[in-house]
Amino acid sequence: MTNETQASTGARVLGAQDGPIIPSVGSVANRFMIDGAETGGRFALVQHLFEPKALAAPLHRHHAEDEYTYVLTGRIGAVLGDEELVAGPGDLIFKPRGQWHTFWNAGDEPAAVLELISPAGLEKLFRSFENFTAPPDPPTLAGMAAEYQCDLDFDGTFPIVGRHGLVF
Repeated sequence: MTNETQASTGARVLGAQDGPIIPSVGSVANRFMIDGAETGGRFALVQHLFEPKALAAPLHRHHAEDEYTYVLTGRIGAVLGDEELVAGPGDLIFKPRGQWHTFWNAGDEPAAVLELISPAGLEKLFRSFENFTAPPDPPTLAGMAAEYQCDLDFDGTFPIVGRHGLVF
């Protein structure tokens, strides 16, 4: 068994200020709470911290993971397939693999969500943004996403950004 597939067997508490926070592309930071290496690849847990009107990612679909977004604070807008919605604190947004989706801070205040990724793996894409000082150009970002079996749709993203006045 490699480190990637070995689950941690030790109980622990992740404190409220613990877990590395890494800026993502744009105006969203990621707090890494539980990596796939700690769960035997079963899931990962990342907290997304949104600036006002921040888009989390271009319209995209992943082929290997389901994502569950639990809203902690603020209002989170989302496109799920052909549906558009807004979720608030305590709401859970389910984004199944194979479905086109994106999400954003729909408010004028910061927002925070917990993102459960199952199985783990996609969190590695979020970590790969750590060394960028500015968002990568669309072809570079699409190439990075493709390494994680994730497709991006920039043409579909721009109308959403314009319609909601988002930062991207």
